[in-house]
Amino acid sequence: MERKRKGTRKGYTTGACSAAAARAAALGLLTGSVPETVECELPNGQRVWFSVSDAFCDGLSAHAVVIKDAGDDPDVTDKAPLTADLRLLPEPANTVILKGGDGVGTVTMQGLGLEVGGPAINPAPRRNIEANVRAAAGPLLRQRGLEVTISVPGGEELAKKTLNDRLGIVGGISILGTTGIVHPYSTAAFRASVIQGIEVAANQGQAVVVLTTGGRTEKFTMRELPELAPACFVQMGDFLKYALDTVVKCGIRHVVIGGMVGKLTKIAQGETITHANRSAVNTDLLANIAAEIGAPPAVCNEIRQSEMARYASERMEELGLIDPFYRALGRRVIATLRERYAGQFHLRILMCDFDGNKLAEVAGEL
Repeated sequence: MERKRKGTRKGYTTGACSAAAARAAALGLLTGSVPETVECELPNGQRVWFSVSDAFCDGLSAHAVVIKDAGDDPDVTDKAPLTADLRLLPEPANTVILKGGDGVGTVTMQGLGLEVGGPAINPAPRRNIEANVRAAAGPLLRQRGLEVTISVPGGEELAKKTLNDRLGIVGGISILGTTGIVHPYSTAAFRASVIQGIEVAANQGQAVVVLTTGGRTEKFTMRELPELAPACFVQMGDFLKYALDTVVKCGIRHVVIGGMVGKLTKIAQGETITHANRSAVNTDLLANIAAEIGAPPAVCNEIRQSEMARYASERMEELGLIDPFYRALGRRVIATLRERYAGQFHLRILMCDFDGNKLAEVAGEL
C-alpha cells in the first residue's frame, strides 16, 4: 500500500480538542459514564471522532482528556492533554459558564479581543465548546447550570515556546482555532501547494492573483472581487516570499494581498515568512505610522510598549484616526515590497477585520 506523503496530514486545534473533551465529560454527566471516544462538531461544521482518556464521573462532576494531534504541523502543543472538567451547578438552568484552569493562559493586556483577567480562550473555540456541551447535555441543562473548566497540564511550560508572554498572556497557552483543523502551513508540502496554485492561475491565463493569509481573508477577498475566477485566489498562509517569487516567475502583473492588521504589519516590517512563531509584530513600526498620521506622542509610546497590532488599532479608533491608520499601513506594505520587487507587478492591499469586514484598500505600482 502506498504511504501518504509526509507533510500533508491535517491535525486538530487546541480549541477542537477542548470541545471534544468537554463534550465527552458532558455525556458522562448525562449517562453516568464518560465514553472512550466522542464525536465532536468542529467550528467548520465537520464532525470528527476523538479518543478520550483519563476519564471519570461521580454524578456531580466529570473529567475527560483529549490528546492533541497536530498532524504534520510542527506545533508546540502537539500531544498536549486538553482537559475538560464539568461541574453541575444548582442554578441558573440552561447556563454554561466557561473557565480557564491550569495551563491555560490569563489575558493581562488589551488588544486580543478578550477580557483582561479572563482565560486565553478565543471566541471561536468558546462558541464551539459551549455548542458541543449543549448538544450533549441538553436534558441536564433544562434543570441545572454547567461550569466548564478547560485546562492543559504542562501548558505553562509549553507557553514558554510561544510568543504568549509578549502578548500579555501569562501562565499558559491559548486555546485557539477558527475552523478546528490544523493545516500543515509550516511544511514543504504547503509551500509547494502555494506555488502550484499560482502556476495554475498563470497557466489559465489569469491576469490577477489574489494572495490571502487564510480562509477568512480568502472569503473576504472573494466577496470584494466577485468578478475574478476561483483560480485567481490562492491561500499563501505564511509564505509570502514563495508566493511573490512565483508571481514574478510566472509573469503575473497584478497582485492583490488580502490580510488582517497583524500579518500585514509583519509584511510591512519586511518579514517574508509570517508564521506567529517566527517573529513578533514590530510595534515600533505601528507607533511610527501612528505618529505620521498625527497621533499624540503619549499614545505612540503606549503602542510602542504594547506587543499587539490590535492594540494600536484600538487606540487609533479611540482617536478617530483609524481610517488613515489602516491606509498608512497599506502604503507601508507597498513601500516595503517595492524594495524587493520593484517594477515587477501592480499591488493592491485589501485589509479586513476578524469578522471579514473591510477596513481599507490601498493600491500602487512597485
